[in-house]
Amino acid sequence: MKAERHTAVRVRSALAETRDRPAASRVSDDDLLDAAKQCVLASGVRRTTLAEIARTAHVSRMTLYRRFPDVRSILAALMTREFGALLHAVASEVRPASSARERLVDSAVGGVRALVADPLMRTVLDLDADLLLPYVTQRLGATQRLAEDVVRALVETGQREGSVRHGDVTAQVRAVLLVVQSFVLSLRPATVDVGEETLLAELRHVLDAALAP
Repeated sequence: MKAERHTAVRVRSALAETRDRPAASRVSDDDLLDAAKQCVLASGVRRTTLAEIARTAHVSRMTLYRRFPDVRSILAALMTREFGALLHAVASEVRPASSARERLVDSAVGGVRALVADPLMRTVLDLDADLLLPYVTQRLGATQRLAEDVVRALVETGQREGSVRHGDVTAQVRAVLLVVQSFVLSLRPATVDVGEETLLAELRHVLDAALAP
């Protein structure tokens, strides 16, 4: 009799859990990415599993699998969303009346400051920095391409108005990306014996001098 009661309780619990889950059609990708972000901030990238994300999002694992086949795909989507939104927010806050070169430099320095302070980026750098290595040594990721799109628009505008020196736009954009990327990845250890604002002021000077006519 005890075994039967125990089985009945387990069945009711499973059914209740199923009823509590939202329908798959009602769950947006953003809801799933929010759950993934919560898991990464709590445990790091390597310890985050699809099962944990599904539990946090209150959906079945199958619902999650249909949208994102593995952890890598959902984490890539998460980083693209988070860092892309951050870069656009920084770009929207620069002085609109300034030249394109000034806006580019302001956006680059502001982007470094914001990315280094971002909780998700800090978690990745602190716990799973090696996961970023392929985007440094093998290929450019979606977030890097997005950053290049922002820089390209400003370089092209700057060349037309005369605030940015004329040159190969693609090479100029890529050079800016490489400089800014190195600051994002290395600013924290680099500030052990040099002030952060001093380094960011130097970054501003480097970029402005490189782009000036």
